[in-house]
Amino acid sequence: MPEPTNVRIDDASIKLGQFLKLANLVESGSEAKELLTAGVVKVNGQSETRRGRQLAVGDVVSVAAASARVVDQDTPDDFPW
Repeated sequence: MPEPTNVRIDDASIKLGQFLKLANLVESGSEAKELLTAGVVKVNGQSETRRGRQLAVGDVVSVAAASARVVDQDTPDDFPW
């Protein structure tokens, strides 16, 4: 599996549903809900079904072969914008 994409957040934590969209792992909230219900989303290697799960810096979220790591303001993200 390739290295996770670094995705910077402004606060100390972020909800999983929000992070999935921010990291471009899903296109919409409804897609996130479907994938979570199906048990396809993993946080730190563990299947997760709660959209409201709080993520913190260092957590890695995976959907199929794509993954993203939560990073803080001091770490550059991997997006061009």
